[in-house]
Amino acid sequence: MSIAFSLHLLAALIWVGGMFFAYVALRPVAAQQLEPPVRLKLWQGVFNVFFKWVWLIVFMLPVSGYWMIFLEHQGMANVGSSVHLMQLIGWLMIGIFIFLYFSPYQALKKNLTNELIPAAANNLNRIRQLIAANLSLGIIIVLIASTSRY
Repeated sequence: MSIAFSLHLLAALIWVGGMFFAYVALRPVAAQQLEPPVRLKLWQGVFNVFFKWVWLIVFMLPVSGYWMIFLEHQGMANVGSSVHLMQLIGWLMIGIFIFLYFSPYQALKKNLTNELIPAAANNLNRIRQLIAANLSLGIIIVLIASTSRY
């Protein structure tokens, strides 16, 4: 059980912490110091690395979560409403990430390859909005997890 909990906590920490760092620390500095073409390429590089981790995380979070639910609590009927709420928000976050990855992120890469800077900037703005939504949802889950009984 401690393995599942540790994997779950570590995955959530990396995902939410990574979004927080990118949104709160990296984004304002990059916007202030880099011209749009350079800034867009920086973000593409950051996303190339971070999204590989997020793909691992979107697999690890449900697996470790259901591992805890079914092995420790013998099923969904035996967990509190906070677990159901975290599950709902978690799947919403995964859905947002999958959309982000296959729509605006792929468009960002294509537009940068074709040197369509204004279009790429629009893609980055959409990604920023989706990350803001996911970061907010991630913070809500952290608050639920840290204040609830399971």
